[in-house]
Formats: sequence, structure tokens, C-alpha cells
Amino acid sequence: MPDKEKLYDDAVDLYADDKYDEAIALYQQALELDPKYADALHGMIMCYQAKGDLDRAIELTKVHLKQEPEDLLAFTNLSMFYQKKGMIKEAEEAGAEARRLDWKRQLLEGKQKS
Repeated sequence: MPDKEKLYDDAVDLYADDKYDEAIALYQQALELDPKYADALHGMIMCYQAKGDLDRAIELTKVHLKQEPEDLLAFTNLSMFYQKKGMIKEAEEAGAEARRLDWKRQLLEGKQKS
């Protein structure tokens, strides 16, 4: 059986070829090996977004944010998904959280350089 990294790499290749359902299946297998494998979950989320299933993309992004509540990329994606659905208030809230996390990251980096 392939390891999670091999499954992930193969899924990325399938995603690049617009084979979203096949990529989702491999991402799912990787997640079965490691339920907290964030890269695989991100990949799966982007497949659902590419397929136009924004509801599933939003649902999975929220699952990921429960595991990684300060994931800047996840909040950025969530904002984009909400915007595509016309959910402007929710998009603005997710975007604001992404900006807050980015500012926090910048402050921490600035302190480390001092």
C-alpha cells in the first residue's frame, strides 16, 4: 500500500489533469492513513472547489480549521468560497480573520528578527 506522501503526490498530479474525483479518492486514502494530514485535506478542498461543490469545500475547510484554527490559507480560501456563493458577510469575516492572522505572523517575524 502506498504511503500518504505517495498518495498525495499522485493526487496532485490528478488534480493538475482536472481529474478531481480520482484525486479526491487518493486524498481520502491519504487522510485515512493520517487524519490530520493537512496538505491532503487542502488538496481535497481545492478539488471540491474546482468541481463547483462550494458547500463541500466550505464544510471541509471548517473541519480543517477545527484542527488548525490559525491556518491563514484556510481562512483565505473560506473567504473566496463564500464570496463565490454570494455570502458577502461571511466572506468578509473570513477575510478579516485571514488578515488578522497575517498581521500576527508579521509581528512574530518582526520580533524574531529583533
